[in-house]
Amino acid sequence: MPDITKPFDVYCDASKTGLGCVLMQEGKVVSYLSRQLKQHEKNYPTHDLELAAVVLALKVWRHYLMDNRCEIYSDHKSLKYIFTQKELNMRQRRWIELIKDYDMEIHYHPGKANVVAAALSRLPCQLNSMIATEQPNLYQEFEQFRLELIRILEEAYRTTRTRSIKFLKIQWSNHIEDEATWEREDFMKKEYPDLFST
Repeated sequence: MPDITKPFDVYCDASKTGLGCVLMQEGKVVSYLSRQLKQHEKNYPTHDLELAAVVLALKVWRHYLMDNRCEIYSDHKSLKYIFTQKELNMRQRRWIELIKDYDMEIHYHPGKANVVAAALSRLPCQLNSMIATEQPNLYQEFEQFRLELIRILEEAYRTTRTRSIKFLKIQWSNHIEDEATWEREDFMKKEYPDLFST
């Protein structure tokens, strides 16, 4: 279970097929995230795709990252200079407004060292073989991450500047009650609709 009082590291990558991100704290993986590109995003330049991966991570993991220090790592070197870039397109300006809400810094992290986020941004068939070959320990951690929900233990709300977000304390099949994790209710409803159909 992550400690929301400590800083986080986020590794992001984009490809021509998708976006991938890894949330870590003190060298341990907290969460993985990936999605395919939407049709209109396939026309984005590389710089915008890499920035889109950062924005995706900040939006999805907002409950962890808001009001905490976070270090963002990308294999796209020019992202380091996004805050000092003189000419921004409208999309970049909109995203910069969102990014300014966070206590964060973007760092360059070469592609070979960013293997997990890179794999998450590519086609699913390449994911397992790429990680298994280049990062066997992380591959084992991926396999352990395939959890099944047992039950909801409790509910709580976390308030941001603009809204209140409901969280559920979840006990998973291969964990004891003390190892339960807090998850956003809206995400859990998407992943486990049967649990909420009563």
